[in-house]
Amino acid sequence: MSELFSLSVIVPVWMESASIVATLEALQPLRAAGHELIVVDAGSTDGTAKLAQPLADRVVQSEKGRAVQMNAGASVARPPAQGNLLLFLHADTRLPSSALSELGKFVLSDKAWGRFDVRLSGRGALFRVIAWFMNQRSRLTGICTGDQALFVRREVFEALGGFEPLPIMEDIEFTRRLGLISRPFCIRESVTTDSRRWEQGGVWRTIFLMWRLRWRYWRGESPENLAQAYRSDVRNGKD
Repeated sequence: MSELFSLSVIVPVWMESASIVATLEALQPLRAAGHELIVVDAGSTDGTAKLAQPLADRVVQSEKGRAVQMNAGASVARPPAQGNLLLFLHADTRLPSSALSELGKFVLSDKAWGRFDVRLSGRGALFRVIAWFMNQRSRLTGICTGDQALFVRREVFEALGGFEPLPIMEDIEFTRRLGLISRPFCIRESVTTDSRRWEQGGVWRTIFLMWRLRWRYWRGESPENLAQAYRSDVRNGKD
């Protein structure tokens, strides 16, 4: 059903030389099907952009910050011939092989946007539990995170003005606004995201950190303060 739409996959990156080739090679079937792959680099000094060049349709440079990078990628997405979707994919996340077929079902729906279920790459049972709660929370609240490969109709993205240039929680903020237009189209086929964040920081420690930051965000604390708290916590976790 991919002939029903034109897909632009936007991948924000920074200092991803160790994994960028594998990330983009996994997306080559989409390019072969006529869809577009845009990499947005935030000034990496490790050769990320050079490695990405032969494996992407466009490699764009922007200021650092995931929201800014994703907006930059969307701004250069090619004009659609027949429908257009924007899909924002983290560099450590892999789409399922059925992604195009599932997105074709979304195109035929009345939803404005959507996301995939997520699974974590770690083998332990706890990672499956974490993913289950992430997916159930998203269904209950209608909110999703960037790990779930957010996709949106291009005209909706442009009407909302894209992502707010926040240092953190840009995905939460944007999907809250999207929720005023429609509930998300939830694809049960899972993307797979790297579990290293949980493994390096400690699984329970990372869970409590993210919930604490989200609670503070819901209570109205500024994203700038939350970003500072996140960076401080991560650094302490490595000491």
